[in-house]
Amino acid sequence: MPTSLTDTTALHNGVKMPWFGLGVFKVQEGSEVIESVKAAIKNGYRSIDTAAVYQNEEGVGKAIKESGISREELFITSKVWNSDQGYESTLQAYETSLKKLGLEYLDLYLIHWPGKDKFKDTWSALEKLYKDGRVRAIGVSNFKVHHLEELLKDCEIKPMVNQVEYHPHLTQKDLLAFCQSQGIQMEAWSPLKQGQILEDPVIKEIATKYEKTAAQIVLRWDLQTKVITIPKSIKEHRIIENADIFDFELSAEDMQKIDNLNKDERVGPDPDEFTAGFDA
Repeated sequence: MPTSLTDTTALHNGVKMPWFGLGVFKVQEGSEVIESVKAAIKNGYRSIDTAAVYQNEEGVGKAIKESGISREELFITSKVWNSDQGYESTLQAYETSLKKLGLEYLDLYLIHWPGKDKFKDTWSALEKLYKDGRVRAIGVSNFKVHHLEELLKDCEIKPMVNQVEYHPHLTQKDLLAFCQSQGIQMEAWSPLKQGQILEDPVIKEIATKYEKTAAQIVLRWDLQTKVITIPKSIKEHRIIENADIFDFELSAEDMQKIDNLNKDERVGPDPDEFTAGFDA
């Protein structure tokens, strides 16, 4: 179990990825994203997760430059958006993301959503970027078991990561078991269900018991289920608080209580139905 904010897990290709990071979905380009990323790095975070569609890669890049931390110490993720899927367009999208970020390489590049019929071509482009040494690890986001099975039929390189919506109301046990059986590291986006999970009475009760916040309980549960987590915040005190989860451990009984909260309930779209950007 990770015992500090800089602890990493080895992806199946040996690259080390921090268990905990900062997500910047819906964080505004400009000072908002720059200040939140700088605050995270200053307080020990080493993993930052952005995406082309968030339209804040430039700000993330500026924050990295201004942080004073060497590039090698950081783990930077971005994602190819749906309208850029396809072989050539993905290679181009990667160059655009790198340019905006002002970086020479990414640590992790993901296919943002599966869509219906282009993700294999897109994956081939990610494999090329990986084989050419342009990116340290490649993966997918929002892939269900059937998407992964389809990809695994033809791919040369297995995805290293699958980043999905994951929280106590959407525990995705079958997907987690499948990913673990394939050596694919699961990662949680929206781990706090956009804040909704924090009002759950069971979570609140467990938080009181451990003298922790509801958010800290949920984020600790992520780590103990061996899922990487990237909570978003733009407030420095919350960024610090979210990461204060390495000095306690949830009991097996409390882990089970949290598992039992599952309702298969999403705040984001169902990956089987989400087509935004594909028709562009």
